[in-house]
Amino acid sequence: MKHYSPERKEAVLKKLLPPYNMTVAEVSAQEGISLGALYNWRKKARLSGTPVPGPSKSSEEWSSEAKFAVVVETAPLSEAELSQYCREKGLYPEQVKSWKQGFIDSLNTSPERKREEQKQAKADKKRVRQLEKELQRKEKALAEAAALLVLRKKLNALYGEEPEDD
Repeated sequence: MKHYSPERKEAVLKKLLPPYNMTVAEVSAQEGISLGALYNWRKKARLSGTPVPGPSKSSEEWSSEAKFAVVVETAPLSEAELSQYCREKGLYPEQVKSWKQGFIDSLNTSPERKREEQKQAKADKKRVRQLEKELQRKEKALAEAAALLVLRKKLNALYGEEPEDD
């Protein structure tokens, strides 16, 4: 079993990231490293918090852990440094910002937000009740109109009158 330096492992793992976006099989063939070793390195890097892609290449399909690692890694960076980081990783600054906002929103369980959500749920329930009542009223009116049409046809058939074109 060959032993690889941490620098070599890091360089090889970078090939899995944008802008290269190489598959594990491609890197394995190019570098002469077994597939098992590469999968193991990727798994260890992911567990250590390093943002590495999973089976898919799209950054939007990265795991939550990888996205969180990117957010933590870019938190102290300025706009220019963030742009440079994103270019290296094949990301967009807007993606990182939206991921950050998503994590913040998921953690924001303030009492004001809870009250707002409860108020919205109550308003939604009230609206549903109103719509159900309106639907019921319209169904009754439709049934009444259908009954009147049937009765009119029966009456016309009974007296033998021609149907009027209204």
